[in-house]
Formats: sequence, C-alpha cells, structure tokens
Amino acid sequence: MPTRLVILGGGPAGNQAATNAARLGADVTVVERDVVGGAAHLWDCIPSKAMIATGAALTFVERSEGMGLLTLDADVDVDGLKRRITAIEDRLRTAIEDLLADQGVRVVRGTGRLTGPHSVVVDTPDGTEQLEADAVLVATGSRPRIPDWASPDGDRILTTRQAYPPPVMPEHLVVIGSGVTGVEFVHMFASFGAKVTLVVSRQQVLPKKDPEVAAALEEEFLRRGVKLLIGARAVGIDREGDKVSVRCDDGRVARGSHALLAIGSVPNSDGLGLDAAGVEVDEWGYVPVNQHCQSNVAHIYAGGDVSGKLPLSSVAAMQGRKIAEHVVGLQAREHRHVDYDKAPQAVFTEPEIAEVGVAEAEAFATGRKIRVTKVPFSSNPKALINDDARGFVKIVSDPATGTVLGGSIVGRHAAELISVLALAVNCNLRVVDVVDSLLVHPSLGESLTEAAE
Repeated sequence: MPTRLVILGGGPAGNQAATNAARLGADVTVVERDVVGGAAHLWDCIPSKAMIATGAALTFVERSEGMGLLTLDADVDVDGLKRRITAIEDRLRTAIEDLLADQGVRVVRGTGRLTGPHSVVVDTPDGTEQLEADAVLVATGSRPRIPDWASPDGDRILTTRQAYPPPVMPEHLVVIGSGVTGVEFVHMFASFGAKVTLVVSRQQVLPKKDPEVAAALEEEFLRRGVKLLIGARAVGIDREGDKVSVRCDDGRVARGSHALLAIGSVPNSDGLGLDAAGVEVDEWGYVPVNQHCQSNVAHIYAGGDVSGKLPLSSVAAMQGRKIAEHVVGLQAREHRHVDYDKAPQAVFTEPEIAEVGVAEAEAFATGRKIRVTKVPFSSNPKALINDDARGFVKIVSDPATGTVLGGSIVGRHAAELISVLALAVNCNLRVVDVVDSLLVHPSLGESLTEAAE
C-alpha cells in the first residue's frame, strides 16, 4: 500500500512536498484553510514584489532624463494596482492547484488538527472528516506579529497584509521595523511619492546584514528624503482622526498619516493538536526539526515558517522536496539535508541587496580567516549604460584554498546575480572557477569575475 502523507498547509513547503511525494508514489492529501499556494507567499511575498515592480517603473520614469529621454510623468492607479496584484495571485494559485490535481493530490478545504500520532481531523464547510496518515507534514506558515501596544485597524494603523496596497496611498507613512520587510515597505512607498519615516530599534537598518551593505541602503534612503529614527524602539501608537503618532522609548515621536507594523511574524502552530501527537514546540511556538525536517516524532515533519528556519519561500520549497524524498524512503543523494547557511537571500529595495554564505562582518567577529575582494559597479560598462552605477560586488573566499565562502551584492538585479555566487558556494567552487567562466559582455555579471580576480 502506498505511503499515506497528510499535509497541513498548502504553501511552498506543503505543495512542493505534495507534488514530489505523489510523483514518487505516495497517497497525498493536502489540508488548506486559506489559499492554496500559501498565505505568506501569495498574500505577502508576491503582492509586495508586484508593488515594488510598479515603484521601480515610477522611479525609472523619474530618472528618464539620464537615459536621454524627455521628462515623463506618471501617477499610481491604486485600483489598477489592486487588479494587477489580484491577477498575479489568481494565476499563480491556479497553476499550483492544477499541478496538484495533475499529480493526483487530494485537496481538502478546511482547518485540520492532529488528534493522535497518525490521525488528522479536518473541519470543513460540509462537516468533519477523519484522515489516517503514515506521515504528517505540518506546514501551516506564519502571520504578522502584533505587539500588545498596537491595535491595527486596517485604515490608518496597518499590518503588512493590510498594505498590499492600503485602502488609500499614505501621505506620510511611519514604518515600524527595519528588517527586510520594513525596508522593502520604505522603498516601496517612497517610490510611490509618500513621505516615509523609519523607526530603527538598532544602530543600523537590516541589523543582521553586513554593515557596509546596510550603510549603502541608509545612504540611499537619506538621499530620497526618508527620515531615519536610529536607536528608537516603538512602544505605542496613537490615532487622532486622520493622523497617527508612534511613541518611542527614548521620548521621540514619529507622526504621519499612517503607521505600518513590520516587526516579524509568529508561527501558526496553535490549535493544531501537536500535543495530542506528542510533538514538541519551542517557547516561540516553532516546531524544532532535524536535518530531515523531522520533529521529535519521527513520522511528523515540519516545513516552512513553522519550522523556525529561514522564513523564505525558496527554503520552504526545498524543505518540501527533501521531506517528500524522506517520507517515501528515497535516498537520492548522499547529502540530502538543507544547508541553511548556504541559502541566498535578497532584499528588494533600490538598490537591490543580496547575500549568500559567510558574511565579512560575521567572519571577523568569529576570528575566521578570509579574503575579501570588492568591485564597485561604477567601473562596469552595463551599469553605466543603465545609468545606475550604485553598489558593488563583494566576494568572501578562503585564503588557503580559494574556495568561495560567500558574497554580497548591492545594485540593480542583485537578486538575479547572487545566483552565480550561490552556485559557487553550494558547489564549493573556487574563485578561479568564477574567473575562468566566460560571461556576456556587456553585463552586470562581469563584475563577479572582476571581484573574483
């Protein structure tokens, strides 16, 4: 009899596990209460990137004189932007649903919970359904974190999911949180012409990133008129009519027309009956997993945001594929686990930011010996052709072996260019391998080979 796999959640981890496990012969059922494709993916990631793309088009129009064009004007059509986002979401969701159907995966609409190690109960619109499983994958994602000092109203005080796009475009947006999501919102709404204030609780934006990378983004924000409140931690939000005030712990107050909470997420692990199945969660509600994404109960897996690993769709999808192989007992590769330290990450601001592997600051902090080479895009012909020479390429390598350990890219299309360094890091390539690779001329990629020399 085929392995029965029940998956709670149809996001990137869930749908990738489903299609791959079904292809490998498993009997797969996906339980989804919101949207097949994942709420975090289709309601967070995709809308934000669609809005950023629209903002980039506006920015290009504003900088058109540098490309030899006459001055152009453009305005944001909020209703048109909403329709565009919805159309993209619908197309992606339909594609995922069709793929699941083609692979013979059964999708049950409803809210599922474990009632034992091998049993799942689903509350559907038509009643309750009992499912028996040989293996279970918990891939229920996450939701925006809301602190006890904030009361989002969906009008003037917003969570991230209420801002794709907001009911009206803010005149002055106060963004609380300077991590990846926060700075992307700063860039997005500044591109749309709004005044923006960013409340930064640490001493730099993107506190977990390379300080040189963060400094480049801060410089660009200041150039665009963004106000940075460095070292200020928000402790309260007050609304008076059509105005909001964000109070900080040092006495400073940021005032605007709207406030946006971008201070992380919390896992959707409550109400899943994990205790009934003997599955342990940590103090934050995440399900700790091993290298095969197994919980403390061997046949119950966790993937995506709820696993407490990197909250990236790409990581979740890779986890899903690895889980599918493990569930059916397929040993396709000697090293089958996900190496989270080698996962590339991108920040879709302007300029874009992307990193992979070992960071320069991290290596110095731990005393690790590294070699760092850096090339600015100001010397790249394609960057000059694009009239955008901001940023740089930085490569971190092992001075003894020449192995590429990591790298950072700040500049146009950084999220695409980092793939070259990600491949080098994951395949243990040397800098000489990058140098000896023939790349297109003129292209931004040529700066990679220059930095590797």
